Amino acid sequence: MSDFKDFQGVFPYLVSPIGGDGQVLDEVLARLVEDLIAAGVHGLTPLGSTGEFAYLTWEQKRRIVQVVIEAAAGRVPVTAGVAASTTVDARRQARAFQDMGADGIVAVLEAYFPVPRAGIIDFFTQVAGAVDLPVVLYTNPNFQRADLDVEAIVRLAEVPNIRYLKDASGQTGRLLSIMNRVGDALGIFAASAHIPVAVMMIGGKGWMAGPACLVPRQSVALYDLCKAGDWPAAMALQRRLWPLNEAFAKHNLAACVKGGLGMQGYGVGDPLAPQAPLSEDGAAAVHAALAAAEAAA
Repeated sequence: MSDFKDFQGVFPYLVSPIGGDGQVLDEVLARLVEDLIAAGVHGLTPLGSTGEFAYLTWEQKRRIVQVVIEAAAGRVPVTAGVAASTTVDARRQARAFQDMGADGIVAVLEAYFPVPRAGIIDFFTQVAGAVDLPVVLYTNPNFQRADLDVEAIVRLAEVPNIRYLKDASGQTGRLLSIMNRVGDALGIFAASAHIPVAVMMIGGKGWMAGPACLVPRQSVALYDLCKAGDWPAAMALQRRLWPLNEAFAKHNLAACVKGGLGMQGYGVGDPLAPQAPLSEDGAAAVHAALAAAEAAA
């Protein structure tokens, strides 16, 4: 069982560096983990959307999680992404990551055919029942065919080890509705589609997002300002960092993060095919956003 009792703060969604031969670039990933921890992040999430989980083999996923857990060495919690279209596979993944030493699970339902609410609730309940770890529900209405509606989230908040929700809807009003319904049963994490300061202001626990890979020091500073209740200073910093979120919204997420990390000297490679590398316009937008973020630091 994990020694980490509570998840809060900045959890970068890590990229998945894969070489031309399909092997995980262990040293690159371990260096990124080390640098993010040195920058003060509060946790790490491999196999999120930024990590291109939908494009990886099971062996690649296992290796990525193993490298991250070993590099983190217990200094911050590692919440591994579990994504599957069948309940059996999701349970298997969750148990494997627990056995490897993960501190939590971020659960995603990948659906091809429609799944009714009862089936969605059962999927996440079964995943939670497979482990003794805190489970983070992941909801992203823009990309998921079988998404978690508010009623399903309220039901799942009753499962003892389902303790958090990462919401990528971009609808802050939806978050407030969820908070009003579940109270303290679920800690709410924002995604890059949300304005982190706004989510923190209404009671959020932090954010799990790709941009924190590129601007970890600034992200931690933003979180600290929110925790201190210095909302004017937090919003001033948020405004300086927001162009990075705008770039992600316009261009491919994994391409933006991998492209930006490449600019910072990390040889993480391009997004996995058939995704396209970052375009020239995208590279210019990310470069300008990183320059603005560096000035904000």
